[in-house]
Amino acid sequence: MKKFINAVDDVLTESLNGFAAAHSDIVTLGGGHKFIRRKTLKSGKVALISGGGSGHEPLHGGLVGHGMLDAACPGQVFTSPTPDQMMEAVAEVNTGAGCLFIVKNYEGDVMNFDMAAEMSEGIMQVITNDDVAVEDSLYTTGRRGVAGTLVVEKILGAAAEEGLALKELKELGDKVNRVTRSMGVALTSCTVPAAGKPNFEIAEDEMEFGVGIHGEPGRRRGKLLPADAIAEEICAAIVDDLGAAAKGNALLFVNGFGATPSMELYLMYNSARKMFEKHGVTIARSMVGSYVTSLDMAGASITLTILDDHAAKLWDAPVHTAALRWGM
Repeated sequence: MKKFINAVDDVLTESLNGFAAAHSDIVTLGGGHKFIRRKTLKSGKVALISGGGSGHEPLHGGLVGHGMLDAACPGQVFTSPTPDQMMEAVAEVNTGAGCLFIVKNYEGDVMNFDMAAEMSEGIMQVITNDDVAVEDSLYTTGRRGVAGTLVVEKILGAAAEEGLALKELKELGDKVNRVTRSMGVALTSCTVPAAGKPNFEIAEDEMEFGVGIHGEPGRRRGKLLPADAIAEEICAAIVDDLGAAAKGNALLFVNGFGATPSMELYLMYNSARKMFEKHGVTIARSMVGSYVTSLDMAGASITLTILDDHAAKLWDAPVHTAALRWGM
């Protein structure tokens, strides 16, 4: 295992220290490294809180700031944060309008955010489950929440800045989640520092279709195909799952898993865009880059979100975080 680390047990703490120092104009760390929060809070605004296991950076900490999250709770690598982390974040960032939890559909995340919501007041939740690859997985009951979570966080972040109330934000988040679909493909495994070896074995000429963001199995394993063929299978699965909703304007988000060069991600975007347009979907907004990663995994995911005029406006709205910045 070759990684830039000092001691395995200190990886998360030292990474958070570096992150907070590098972006001290935007964020600050909560006590005990339990959460990352916006440096400047907006009074009277519903606070958005997310989180999950580390190793997916810049999700979620890199999305804390104006126009997105008010706080993010990082667990250990691929491990859910604990309820006390969420409760302390609520205490710090709730300025009186309540809090909305945005939670990826993994059993540990859902259970711990549920517990925190039950022990706090003024909390509602949006559960993201955009992965079309499998209905049940190693860590989930139902579909996994993956890269589409970022889309939900961005649109809700803009709406919260505009002053939408808690119940309205929850309804909007559920609506965006319903028209968001994702699927990924892995070319290599990832290596968790504490394990010191790859999460799974995959041959040089193989790929895993529908892999989860922790390396959990997908739909099938097969021989490596050209990019167009990979995009065709993924895009067809997304369109088939959306059904009649797969029409009109959409956001196309091609996401890297951590070890995929930008050149290859843009190549995949080119392939995916052509495939969706063949199906009658108009790509009105785009994003390409490694935003929802799986440590050092090589691979990519494709996310499609159907956009009405309101959602498109919220996507375009100003954002200023460590990972996303536009319109400011």
